[in-house]
Amino acid sequence: MKVDVRIDPACAEATVTVSAPRMTEEIEALLRLLAQKPEQKLLGFRDGEAQRIAPADILRVYAGGGKVYAATERGDFELRMRLYEVEQRLEGGSFARISNAEIVNLDRVRSFDLRLSGTVLVRFCDGTVTYASRRYVAALKKILGIGGEGK
Repeated sequence: MKVDVRIDPACAEATVTVSAPRMTEEIEALLRLLAQKPEQKLLGFRDGEAQRIAPADILRVYAGGGKVYAATERGDFELRMRLYEVEQRLEGGSFARISNAEIVNLDRVRSFDLRLSGTVLVRFCDGTVTYASRRYVAALKKILGIGGEGK
């Protein structure tokens, strides 16, 4: 792949143009990479301390008891944001909404058990499990690339 960068002080906004004879996996991967937002750490609170949490360290984000938490391998941290705000911050990365109260990091999922009727069991790399609600199963299957195929 040939890369051409032109710096023009008169340019008001950076523009990326991709020219190719056809769409390839390499071009699709490049477009996904360009669409990603820079990683934004979240501020989590536990035991009176605030800690910055990298999105890559998050297993899942969930709402419970009127609060929002980020579950990591170091434990759970309270996030002083609403779930939809966290979802917006993590958008474009490897996170997917699996219920009204939960977002998971697909990079930290060990497996998806699709054998259950109407739902999906999500098993994380640390052994914890959760479930995708029926309402979000179709969208999750689409993200996983299995569309509307059978169980």
